[in-house]
Amino acid sequence: MSKFDPSSSMSRRTVLIAATGAVPLLALGATGAKAAKMSQSAVRYQATPKDGKQCSGCNLFVAPNSCKSVDGDIAATGWCALWVKKAA
Repeated sequence: MSKFDPSSSMSRRTVLIAATGAVPLLALGATGAKAAKMSQSAVRYQATPKDGKQCSGCNLFVAPNSCKSVDGDIAATGWCALWVKKAA
């Protein structure tokens, strides 16, 4: 039987994060002016609202046409999978 070797160069956590595809999600928690933004296609961005949700009502939207987490021009009437209701 082999046991996990703690001296190995890659931790179990690193392997699990990479295997689950969670690496792009780590960018969401990044702070600072140079935080990585995701592509519009990666977050299924569309320039029209979905189910009554649109970018102007999202906590990540930066008026007039930007987003804290998505790259490129963003329409206030758009929507993406990262949509988070704007705090009251």
